[in-house]
Amino acid sequence: MKRVMRALAWVTFALGAAVGCTQVWFSRAGGVPAPASDAVRVATHNVHYIILGQTEGRWSEADWQTRRYALDQSFKALGADIVAFQEMESWSRGSDGSVNLARDWLLDQNPGFAAAASGDWRQFPSTQPILYRTAALTLEDQGWFFFSETPDEIYSRTFNGSFPAFASWAVLRDHEGRALRVVNVHFDFSSWENRRRSAELVRDRVAPWVAAGERVILLGDLNALHGSPTMDILEMAGFHFDPVPGATVHFDRGLRLYGAIDHIGISGPVSRSGGPYIQQRRFDGVWPSDHHPVIADLRLD
Repeated sequence: MKRVMRALAWVTFALGAAVGCTQVWFSRAGGVPAPASDAVRVATHNVHYIILGQTEGRWSEADWQTRRYALDQSFKALGADIVAFQEMESWSRGSDGSVNLARDWLLDQNPGFAAAASGDWRQFPSTQPILYRTAALTLEDQGWFFFSETPDEIYSRTFNGSFPAFASWAVLRDHEGRALRVVNVHFDFSSWENRRRSAELVRDRVAPWVAAGERVILLGDLNALHGSPTMDILEMAGFHFDPVPGATVHFDRGLRLYGAIDHIGISGPVSRSGGPYIQQRRFDGVWPSDHHPVIADLRLD
């Protein structure tokens, strides 16, 4: 029954989100060229949670043992300096958040990266880390806020009382002293009201950073199409989003049912020098996740 309800929710989302969509459905992603030498490559990837203790089925811990190799290959193939993750969670009923198999696996396999927007799970939610290339960037600050009536209360439930959802953020600085604030979000897939209020909260929280002229990028799984009311709120907050050329969620089947719901927006003295691109690939016949990563090359002005 839960699977049926989830499928119906997705159908409802797809039909509702199509209204006002400016993208062409069934569009196919192009190739991903190498970044220019002066570009900072950023990416966003929803990698789906892992169910601890489950021994069979999609997203089980057993499935993760196979999928982890594809995820690592995907991460390496991005060639990114910054990758924001959503649903990077190892979950079981009663789990305390101290285990994060996907994050720890990628850090172990990629020693040139470190995790920002991450920490002790009792003080920092660990499911939306931002991995960054340490040879190019240093971490200056990080934080979070929940999409809730009490946004500064960790793990507080969303506006309609559903599971906690939040934004994580980090300030990274390059070797020329230029700072970039990265805001990583994951909006509700089933509740339009939650998406709207979450976008409004993001708008209000980023307003001082945008007003101060900071370089801010907003990226993540918005569960909203380009041209939707949710995206309009973020654009009015000062972000520019170029349309992503194709579907990003594919249900672990490579399907292209509707346009992108994963996006990258920029604000302040930063410009796009390439992309957005979609990495639409299996690795050794295995999809890394049910979402494709979205990539953009940025120039820090």
